[in-house]
Amino acid sequence: MAEAQNSPVGSSTTAGAIAVAAESTVATRMSAPPSFDVADFPVPHGREEEWRFTPLERLRGLHDGTAVATGDGVKVTVEAPAGVVVETVGRDDARLGRAGTPVDRVAAQAYSAFEAASVVTVPKETVLTEPIRIAVHGEGGTAFGHQVVELGAFAEAVVVIDHTGDAVLAANVDFVLGDGAKLTVVSVQDWDDKAVHVAQHNALVGRDASFKSVVVTFGGDVVRLHPRVNYAGTGGEAELFGLYFTDAGQHQEHRLLVDHDTPHCKSNVVYKGALQGEQAHAVWIGDVLIEAKAEGTDTYEMNRNLVLTDGARVDSVPNLEIETGEIVGAGHASATGRFDDEQLFYLMSRGIPQHEARRLVVRGFFAELVQQIGVDDIEERLIAKIEEELEASVA
Repeated sequence: MAEAQNSPVGSSTTAGAIAVAAESTVATRMSAPPSFDVADFPVPHGREEEWRFTPLERLRGLHDGTAVATGDGVKVTVEAPAGVVVETVGRDDARLGRAGTPVDRVAAQAYSAFEAASVVTVPKETVLTEPIRIAVHGEGGTAFGHQVVELGAFAEAVVVIDHTGDAVLAANVDFVLGDGAKLTVVSVQDWDDKAVHVAQHNALVGRDASFKSVVVTFGGDVVRLHPRVNYAGTGGEAELFGLYFTDAGQHQEHRLLVDHDTPHCKSNVVYKGALQGEQAHAVWIGDVLIEAKAEGTDTYEMNRNLVLTDGARVDSVPNLEIETGEIVGAGHASATGRFDDEQLFYLMSRGIPQHEARRLVVRGFFAELVQQIGVDDIEERLIAKIEEELEASVA
């Protein structure tokens, strides 16, 4: 059965807003401090706040240390326009881990176990007109990975990270933006049915820099992504968009944290998902923390879910923690439900058959997020994938 919840939308600088937000304090804290050392994290058992929705038995040993890298894990290739520096570096490279520290055992395991990392650097003031494409293709084994994308001051780039094939993968991905830089990242999870993918994405946003993340998740048996944003200077902006289509038996989990630790920064989070089939399970956790020193913050987060069939489950938890009253605005919202009967009636009253009306509603539901991608071939592929999924659910 579908679950539905709506959390109040809060905004402003009143003491009342601070008191209400304080109720979410525990939910935004991990059970262990961040660390690069896997030994600093106990093996999770599913009772921990950050693991209570995750099917640990399906992680293939990524969470308890029994997963061992194999030579046929994944193959990573990078295609980049002229002027971009692409390197493969060892574990001792100083650029690794700058954007953030692992916050759970799997991320720490990935950091402790990878052998080489790919580093993509866009020099300062370089404005790219073509995207950088990073292909991560699973070849049936287990792998631990680390990737870094770094933009110099006032550089502009679009990066597409495309995950395909079959693998058990744990990874950390770092995005470092220099002052005034603009980065759009499109991360596509189009795995085969048996793949397991757990990753932490860390973004460090420089002064007056702009970071946009678009996460698109379709494939895999279990996909658990943890995007995180911190600010390195005032005036930074972050937009986090996500789209997921969860099929029968799939577990797709997106856990976000925007840490407003710097004054006068902005963030906007919008994730939308559709679910169909028995035991389709989507989890969205949206944490926004406004620290006491982050005066002038402006933030909002929203999650919406559309349940297409019986047997699917959604857990949607927005958390907003505010430690200062001197903010521009802050709010959050979550909604889960079935088709809007009024929309269907409106379309059918104009001669559109019911099955086509349902398809139009779903396409319209995702339209604003598809438009955020900005890469034509990825948008076309995404639309085709949505159509393919709809053939099974509303045809």
